[in-house]
Amino acid sequence: MSTTVERVGDVIIVGAGIVGAACAHEFGQRGLDVHVIDANLGGATAAGMGHLVHVDGSQEELALCAYSLNCWQQLAPALPADCAHRNCGTLWLAEHADDRPAAQAKQDTLAQHGVASQWLDPDELVRREPLLRHGLAGALHVPGDGIVYAPAVARWLLDSAGSRVTCSRARVTTLDAGCVQLDDGSWRSANHVVLANGLGANALLGQPLLQPKKGQLVITDRYPSMIHHQLVELAYTRQAHARDGASVAFNVQPRPTGQILVGSSRQPDEEDMAIDDDLLARMLRRAMDFLPSLGRMTAIRAWTGLRAAGTDELPLLGAWPGHPGLWVNLGHEGHGITTAPGCARILADLICGHRPELDPTPYDPRRAAAWRQA
Repeated sequence: MSTTVERVGDVIIVGAGIVGAACAHEFGQRGLDVHVIDANLGGATAAGMGHLVHVDGSQEELALCAYSLNCWQQLAPALPADCAHRNCGTLWLAEHADDRPAAQAKQDTLAQHGVASQWLDPDELVRREPLLRHGLAGALHVPGDGIVYAPAVARWLLDSAGSRVTCSRARVTTLDAGCVQLDDGSWRSANHVVLANGLGANALLGQPLLQPKKGQLVITDRYPSMIHHQLVELAYTRQAHARDGASVAFNVQPRPTGQILVGSSRQPDEEDMAIDDDLLARMLRRAMDFLPSLGRMTAIRAWTGLRAAGTDELPLLGAWPGHPGLWVNLGHEGHGITTAPGCARILADLICGHRPELDPTPYDPRRAAAWRQA
């Protein structure tokens, strides 16, 4: 190691996306001095949809989402207007009558975690969202879901922490016992180092723990008051957790600007950031099947991003085994915006020696050893 090591605070956080920024904010609130290092590569936070959703792919996933959404509600009153926070709720759409059991199962699972939801029959669904294709079997309404503009939230989380949080633009190349080396060869040290840099952690940890899942999004021109809720097909969670082959699912959001944000696609292990025209067309056809008027709207931009997914679809959150002082907050797949404040609070409790409100055991990074063996 270089003989010159600059101490920069109590905690170094690698990554200034929504996950790293939430950690910096929470640690600063606990009285810790934090230095955030980010390579400014424009990761998942800049590319994502910004949904705050109770996702129930597993009991552990839903528990973390529910806990985190409570944290979001505590943050919401302080968020400035450019963060675009809205409690618009989600409608999980039943395309056919035989989707009704899946909706009932989702409603039962949500209720077990204290999450309110309501079944809407076809007539009520048409009343609430008249632009949807008529003939759908109904929808499960989850009013506690919402949206934010994540890049603005990440900036606010860093700025609002005051002097407790400092930031620098650099790429971390090496980890070593409470220290990180930057791409200019210099070293920084702190009591704790937190990796919150998504897929970039694979190289720093020297193992391919996280799988890239490429996604594509389209946003329309401004069409005020066209839709009022997040609209997602009930099959979305099943498609999201598929590990092989490209998949698409209907998922659109009303943005506060009057624009409509259209998703969703997944391509496991695909890191080419170019638009896949065939998959994009397939995604848009699926969207227009549910929302026919979308075909008459003007799309103004399409882009791609990479989600970082763990093997079991749960984040790696806690102390990295065998490396004292190294912590990870990784592998959120497409739900890092939802879970960012909850994970930050759990990690702050662990670092400060407190018992977290939510049991962190299901997210313990030690389970990654089993991934490597598999």
